[in-house]
Amino acid sequence: MRPDVQEQVFSIIAREALRDPSELTPEMTLEELGLDSLGLVEVIFAIEETFDVSVPFNANEPSSAQFDISSVGAIVRAVEHLVTGASPSAAVA
Repeated sequence: MRPDVQEQVFSIIAREALRDPSELTPEMTLEELGLDSLGLVEVIFAIEETFDVSVPFNANEPSSAQFDISSVGAIVRAVEHLVTGASPSAAVA
């Protein structure tokens, strides 16, 4: 993981979860952090704004999304792929 991307994503997620970024680990899930669907949408919007990317995520059909939200680390990897221009679904592999 690129440290700069990880730091920014951790900061975004921590802000929405009302936590300190130092409390987050890559293995944590959004559920463990207490983030509901509205919190997830806020995280997605903040990622798009921060990194100037379009996140391929449909809140109405999260299971068909090409953006892995299974853990904090998965989100970081997906954002890294978006930033580099690769398909975020490649981050799942």
